[in-house]
Amino acid sequence: MLFEADDEQAYIKSVKLEMDEMFAGINKSNIYFVKKSVRKILKITNKFIKYSGKKTTEVELLIHFCFKLKVYDDMIVKSLAMQNMYSRQIQKIKTTIKSLHEDLQFDYANELNPLL
Repeated sequence: MLFEADDEQAYIKSVKLEMDEMFAGINKSNIYFVKKSVRKILKITNKFIKYSGKKTTEVELLIHFCFKLKVYDDMIVKSLAMQNMYSRQIQKIKTTIKSLHEDLQFDYANELNPLL
């Protein structure tokens, strides 16, 4: 974070790459392991969001998280905990988008539509 403090886009890109690696390493043999891994990824993502402190970074990282989680759609349907986790993140994105500028609201709302 210290080295990327002046370039927010590079920071977002590096966090997204790290999230991609973590999602690729999920043990898919049991839904328990998937839930546990997804919770860990979300915890780490929220830590990176807090380091940044910018609303646009929060929206971009959470949208990326939800797109990656959407791949496990069959497991989301089977697990109420996964459904709740997904819906909470969507709601969090919506509330954060409302606090942004109108132009950004429109752009991020268009990105969010495929997730709904």
